[in-house]
Formats: sequence, C-alpha cells, structure tokens
Amino acid sequence: MSINSTLNLLVVDDNQLYAERIVELLRLYYDEVNLGFLDDREELIKTLRHSWDVLVFGTAYDMSFTDVVAIVQEAELDLPLLGLMSDEMATSGRNEEGLPKIIDANIIKALVADNETQVVLAVRILHQALLTRREMAGIKHVLSEAEQRANILIKNSKSAVAYLDQGIHIYANDPYLEMFGFESMESLIGVPIIDLIASGDKIKEFKQFLRRFDKGNRSKVEFKFESKRKDSSTFEAKLQLAAATYEGEPVTQVIIQPDNQGNSAELAAKLAEAERRDSLTGLLNRRGFEHQFAELLSSVKSGEANAILLFIRLDGIGKINSTLGIEGVDATVKQVGYVLNEFFEYGEVSRFSDSTFTVLLPDARHDAKLDKRIDELQQKISALLIEVGSRTATTTITIGGVDLDADSPEPKELVNRAVSSANDAFASSNNVGNAVKFYDASLHASEDDTALVEYMQSALKNGQFKLLYQPIYDIETDTSNFFEVFLRLPLGDGTLMTPDKFLPVARAHGLIEKIDRWVLINACKQLNRTRQIQPDARLLVQLTSETLANTQTASVISQLVKAIGGDTSPLALQFNEPELVEYMAVAKKQFVAIKATGSDIAIRDYGATAKTSKLLDYLEPTMARLARNYVTDLSNTENMDTVKSLVQRTSDKGVAVMMPYIEEASTMSQAWSVGARYLQGYYLQEPTENMLVASSEG
Repeated sequence: MSINSTLNLLVVDDNQLYAERIVELLRLYYDEVNLGFLDDREELIKTLRHSWDVLVFGTAYDMSFTDVVAIVQEAELDLPLLGLMSDEMATSGRNEEGLPKIIDANIIKALVADNETQVVLAVRILHQALLTRREMAGIKHVLSEAEQRANILIKNSKSAVAYLDQGIHIYANDPYLEMFGFESMESLIGVPIIDLIASGDKIKEFKQFLRRFDKGNRSKVEFKFESKRKDSSTFEAKLQLAAATYEGEPVTQVIIQPDNQGNSAELAAKLAEAERRDSLTGLLNRRGFEHQFAELLSSVKSGEANAILLFIRLDGIGKINSTLGIEGVDATVKQVGYVLNEFFEYGEVSRFSDSTFTVLLPDARHDAKLDKRIDELQQKISALLIEVGSRTATTTITIGGVDLDADSPEPKELVNRAVSSANDAFASSNNVGNAVKFYDASLHASEDDTALVEYMQSALKNGQFKLLYQPIYDIETDTSNFFEVFLRLPLGDGTLMTPDKFLPVARAHGLIEKIDRWVLINACKQLNRTRQIQPDARLLVQLTSETLANTQTASVISQLVKAIGGDTSPLALQFNEPELVEYMAVAKKQFVAIKATGSDIAIRDYGATAKTSKLLDYLEPTMARLARNYVTDLSNTENMDTVKSLVQRTSDKGVAVMMPYIEEASTMSQAWSVGARYLQGYYLQEPTENMLVASSEG
C-alpha cells in the first residue's frame, strides 16, 4: 500500500538502467514515481526550474557532488540531496559500521550505490522530511497570506479599524485616525482605547467586556458607547471586537462605526479618472502615465515579471514650431502619438509632456530583439510625411530606456533615468537625434548609491561579482596551499570596486548577508575544483557581523564543508575584531557551532581594539590576522618588540598568527623573526582569479 501517492525523483548519473532499477523499487512505496534523468551541468540547471522531491547524484561527466550542492543552494531550492559512490570511494565518508557519517533532513552522502535497499530507504527518509517542511511552510504561508489580506483590506477600508494589544493601540487605519482627530499613527500608538470613551461608567463596563473577550468569551462582541475625540467633542458609536494577528502576533481587532458617516472617495476617484486623458492625442496624459506606472511597478516589484520604460522625445520640434507654428507641432505630436500607439500594441503609450512620450512595456527586457524593434520604429517615424495644411513636416525620435525589475527604485528616479538616457543619446548624436540609449547601472555605481544598490542586486542574481585569491605562506609546512578570498565589484568602466566602497551601501539596504552567502558558495565551488589537483588546499573567507548573528550560518557552512569533503578542513572563517567586540555573546555561540562543522575561526584586524586579550580568551579562535598598523615601520626596535610580544602571547594560547600586508623586501626579511606562522602580501604573490598554488622554489 502506498504511503505517498507521488514522488518526483531527479537522478544525476550516467547509468540509466540503475536509475530505472531504483524507480522500480520505489514504486513499492508510491502510486507514481516520475523520473528525471541527466548527467551534465547545463541540463541540471534547466531541469531545476521544475519541481523535484529528491535529487540522487551518482556520476556526471562535468560536475561533482559539491557542484550540485552549490547549484541547488545558489538557486535557493529546498531539494534534499543523496550522494552515491562506489564502495571504494565511499569509505572515507562512512563510520565503523559502514553507514554514512552524514545523515540529516537535507543531505545524505556516501551511500554505496550498489546497496539498493539503503538507497531506497534514504530516498524515503529525505522525501518524508521534505513533505513535512512543505506542510509546515504551507501552513505558515496560509496564515501569512490571511494576515496580509486582512491588513490590506483594513488599510483600504472605509470603516475605522484599529489593533489593540492588551487594550493599547498599536495600529489604526486612516479613517480611524480621522475619526478621533489624530494626525498620524505615531500619535495614537500607546494610547489606551478607554481614553476614547467619554463616560466613566462606560469605561468600567468596557473593561469587563474586553476582559471577557480576551478570555475567549465570544458571545458578545459589540459594545455601544459615547466616543470622545482628541478635541474632547463626542459622538455616539458602536464598537465590534474580533481576534486577529498583526506581524505574526495575536491582537484584538476593533471596528468603530459612528452614525451618519460619509466620504467622498468614490467621487474623487471619478474626477481623477476624468483627468488622466490627453485631449490632443487621446492617449493617457502624464497623470494617467503615473497611475499606470505605479500599478506596473508594483506588479514588477512583486516578482511577477520584468518590464521596460521608454522615454521618447521628438527631434527638431523647435524647427517645426518656427516654420509651421503651433499647428505644425500639434499635427506632428498627434501623428507620432498615433504611430506609437499602433506600433506598441501590447504596451501603454502616454503623452508625457508637449513633445515627449512614454511607453510602458510589460513582460519585456532589454535585448537584441527589442533593439531591432526600436530601430524599426525609428525608421518608421523618420519616413513619416506629416501634412500641415499645404506643407509637410518630418521628424525623428530619440529614446531613453530603463529596465524594470523587482529591485528597481521609485518611479520618479526611474523616469529621471529614462529622461537622462534620452538626453545623453541626443548629445552623443551631435544634437541631431534619432538615437537610443538604455540606462546601465554599472556606469553610475561609483557616483550614485541607488544605482550601486541595483547593480549589486543584479550582480548577486547574475554572478557579476568577482573573486580574487591570494596564497598564504605557512612557515611550519613550507607550503602555500591556504588562500584568502577577496571580493570585487566590476564597474562599467573596467575598474574593480573594493568592498570598503560598496559594503556600507549594501549594509544600509540589507544586502550584506546575501553577498556573504554568494562569496561562500562561489569560493567553495572554486576550492572544490582546486582540491581535485591540490587535495589539501584551504580557503580563508571574510564574513560580516550580519552573517555572524544569523543562526542559520553554521548550517550553511556545514553543508558546504560536507559537499567539499576531503581529509583536511577546507574552510576558515574570519570576522573583524571591532565587530566581534560588539557581538561577543552572539559570537561565542556561533564560534562553537562553526567549529563543530570542522572549520577554523580567525580574527581579522587582530589587535585593533583595547579588548584584544579579553576577546582571545573568551572566543578561543584558531587563527589571528594582525591589523595593518602592526606591520608598519618594523625597522623601529620598539615597534618590532611590540609585534613580537603580541605574537608570542597569542601563539602561547594555541592560536596561529598571520602577518599580512608584506609589500616589500625589507618587511619580508623582518617578518621571519616575528614568530608568526603565516605570511601574506603582494611581495609574496598578488591575488589572482584562480587559486594558484605558489612554488616554494626561489
């Protein structure tokens, strides 16, 4: 008898007969097993667009199990993974009883492919855990959606609605604020609802009414009373209570209905609609455009689809005005408007101003196909012969374009970008026109924080960040198979922006953790490739305080470490000393959890604060990377003694010290006598795009 009706199984292997054998066994437990079978990276990436329940990995010609883990994590999919190996290869991943060392709800690694019973049971375990997670997520989603719908209805409701927590206002919609004379939500928060009741006798009665409701008595949910406004005027009202949630917490919902309530919202809406049409062209006017743009951008920001904004200016309109007058201008604007409206059949065309138009293209993005369409449009407009009485007018159009996506800024900024792009295009044509230019955030990232945020979001989605790797020389082992990873953001002018320029902006816009995660995943993918040649290669990754404070960090690192595998610990995670001082309690717990994954912990900018010694004893790191000021002017005897003393005290506590910033030969010669275990700097080797294992010769 089937326990679950359907299983969608994705098998990455080069042996289809084996996959079909596993499916045959799984059909003993399922009514239906849908098999997806492939053995290469590109096909996997495409296939992951569909929904799968369990992924079984055996052998693929152009990727490893680590690559698969990275691809799934990068796609942010909840997809359980099962790694199969031959009996010989799986030995290092099994315990004394021959069972996998790694078994959890998300990943099981090192099962022997020939042990079909274990494979089938593992698939069942992973699938059941996935079903449980989906069920929980579904329940949470239903509750969240219900609360969201309720809040939207309340916000837009004509009725006066508020939320109470133990009788205190924590939220109210606009009709509620207007009803009682409060200017803003901030002025109402914290006000007890009994302050809005005029009669003292009614206050006592209301307290009893509210107390019964809070205890679960729903037999009476209405209460009539004389209500008091902020200016002390009163009115008769009826109050209704209901249980609700606000930001996930239980609250009491209050609806108050006064007598003779009225509003003019419907009339205002009708007047606004009548003012959104241009009388000359029949198109939407600027107000109509702004209304349509707001709706489209809201849809785009919800993640439904991308879109395009085009700003179109007529070229030579001053010449037309001087030769044919206002009649010629009107005729030209009207004819071009007609052509635009016909040409963009699935777009929304508006007359933005006297001689400019806007076009909104839903479900579109800037590509070669759109460029071709724009070229066709420009040719069509330039070929127009516009009759003005007995004379003829001609014109061309210059276009500025902007891509719209979920990360786009506010409408005003987007319009400014489109206008600016059109102006730049016109200027680049020597003021002749008939040109086009699309806004490129990478060209403005160094001068505009809004553009920088967008570009970083695009870089996260499209892998536009760049990673550089610098080897670290280990004096004890005389090797350089330990690499520090550095993050860079390539700009449109070919330069690389350093983290000190973009991370403060990323922090202000909540992108820090996403960037940390991107670095971790992509650096580990590169490390995995390097370890195919150099099995003991390791990686030092800088992370931020936001990632340190995230309770899921250790889990993410654990999965990456498991996916990379090998006999040596692949990762060392480092955090800045000034940030660790601010997060000492959190750091203590996280360091324990991260160390449990087999990873090392390093303190960056070690010695930069007055609490260095306390931090070392409390957090017990495995490595310490000296702050830059300790590596300057080592020819000074006092400075040299200070560095030696710090290195000695740290090494005595079992913490390996790294001496970075070795930029010249004199520093290198002095670094040997400091006592640090690790040396690093441009004098030894500059960062490169690949993990180049330095030779110890020379």
